[in-house]
Amino acid sequence: MKKLLLAMSVAFMFASCAQQPQASNTPPQTEELEEVPEAQQLASPVTATQQAFFTELSKLCGKSFRGKAVFPADGKDPFAGKELTMHVRECSDEVIRIPFHVGEDKSRTWVFTQMEEGLQLKHDHRHEDGTPDEVTMYGGIAMDTNDASTMRFPADAFTAQLIPAASTNEWNIVLSPDGKTFSYILKRDNQLRFQADFDLTQPIN
Repeated sequence: MKKLLLAMSVAFMFASCAQQPQASNTPPQTEELEEVPEAQQLASPVTATQQAFFTELSKLCGKSFRGKAVFPADGKDPFAGKELTMHVRECSDEVIRIPFHVGEDKSRTWVFTQMEEGLQLKHDHRHEDGTPDEVTMYGGIAMDTNDASTMRFPADAFTAQLIPAASTNEWNIVLSPDGKTFSYILKRDNQLRFQADFDLTQPIN
């Protein structure tokens, strides 16, 4: 009798094991991730508006234009009465350099660069021998706006450290919608401090 009970117990154990679910060798199904196009992965933070402005500015490459200071109008600004010229040179897909001459003073260059953070404006000041001035490369990154004719560049942290008084500076670069005028505008504490307008209808070269 004991042998019969033992045999029945063993048989039951084997039957129970047979009913256990078997582990699957098939890997679990995972949701496929949509592949991001390479061009989108490498997209620059430069906005469409900033790109449109940069493209329009690049169309002036190779040309020079005369301008004049229109503010302040009292003639007290150091640039007042002097011949102002801008030379749109060294244009690439990422950088546009515009030497800005005030009379015989050729120390200034506006540098527009498409950076990882967005479109940047810097002021490159150099001595006659080409060495950098102590006060140089100040400027900032353009604010994101919907107006492709005007770029607003508030002073960045580097500028605030280099020139504490200029920490609230904002440079506005305006390409008039009719394509006739390039304006360089400086504001400080939201007040207009300087403006020079350049006639794009009459290139000088």
